Amino acid sequence: MAGRGRTTRRRAAGRRRTTRRDGARRRAVAALLGCLLVASGCSAPPAADAATGAIQRTLDRRADALLDRDETGYLAAVDPEAGDLLAAERRTYRNLADVPVRSWEYGLRDVERTGTRATARAELRYRLAGYDSAPVTSSRTLELTERDGRWYVTADRPGEGGVRQLWQQGPVEVVHGRRSLILGVGQDSTRLREIAAAADRAVPAVDGAWPGEWAGRVVVLVPASVTSMAGLLGASAASYRGIAAVTTGETGPKSSSPADRVIVNPDAYGLLGDFGRRIVLTHETTHVATRAATSEATPMWLSEGFSDWVAYRDTGRTDGQAAPELERSPRRGGAPAALPEDADFAFDAEADELARAYEGGRLACELIAERWGERKLTDFYRAVGEREHREGAVENALNDVLSVTPDEFGALWRDHLRERLR
Repeated sequence: MAGRGRTTRRRAAGRRRTTRRDGARRRAVAALLGCLLVASGCSAPPAADAATGAIQRTLDRRADALLDRDETGYLAAVDPEAGDLLAAERRTYRNLADVPVRSWEYGLRDVERTGTRATARAELRYRLAGYDSAPVTSSRTLELTERDGRWYVTADRPGEGGVRQLWQQGPVEVVHGRRSLILGVGQDSTRLREIAAAADRAVPAVDGAWPGEWAGRVVVLVPASVTSMAGLLGASAASYRGIAAVTTGETGPKSSSPADRVIVNPDAYGLLGDFGRRIVLTHETTHVATRAATSEATPMWLSEGFSDWVAYRDTGRTDGQAAPELERSPRRGGAPAALPEDADFAFDAEADELARAYEGGRLACELIAERWGERKLTDFYRAVGEREHREGAVENALNDVLSVTPDEFGALWRDHLRERLR
């Protein structure tokens, strides 16, 4: 409503001054109200423990020293009697030497103190210069001890939901592409440059298919092994042995562009040819571009299918070449009757089943692009992602953007499969 906002009251001309007696009466009423509040349990919260502020200052000094490339200052936050931690933090600091860190800070969540010892739960937030428009966050649990009025870190480990960082796995080698940043540990420099070249080709391919705003750059992490990759993801290596790459990110407000990382499994990626590597990196870069338009409402067939559609869009591959598992399905009498479910995309699924799920999602997106146009496909993607919850999201977007019902779309998709794969 126009004009709604703070209300200003004008003092009436000639209003009488407040007398000393009025002031005393007002103070008495305030005191009485204060007593009633205390009696009812509505007292003001106690002052924060002074240790919290002191611990925050320790972490602030540590962060500032890292940004200033001050190794002595960074290590000064570590307990001088914690020899193993001191050595580990020195390695971590040096592993980060070439990483273009733009910002680094710790946000305290809570502190539990017992005498001269404390446990702090914090959120590490950092950005890479030229690539991150929003910080990457990681939960940390720190143990500290107080000596001579100053707090020192005695332990620093991932907190609930937190994971190890790449630079905690070894020295990070940095390769700057034209539109990519490659961070590798235990990798040959030639391989990292090849990945940078592939990522640089992936970015314009995604730009050509996704009209939405995004950073137009991609950060790729290349750990030493699939086991190291699993450590970055907080998962078991068995879940990722056949997966060439994944994209991690934080789904944030639609107005932001959360920071994403493409993480390469060097074992599986190394088995691919040039074409396969191109498909993988373009697929994962599409996830980076569409992150802000993706939500809990977006089904896997749409998010994975769209990324695969972009990856294959300008390759010239036939449907049989791009969807070999689905091509074999009709001959086996097993053509899918419905769009794949989220569970069909589980990393631990059988390889042929997982491939059919990706192919089915891609052909659904291809159907939309060919029948309604590529712009309608991206409009549909956005319309689904704008919903906060899964229920009704796809159904409403099908109606609003494509003017079809779910049953009609399912029938069109099955016809499309038969036409493409016969």
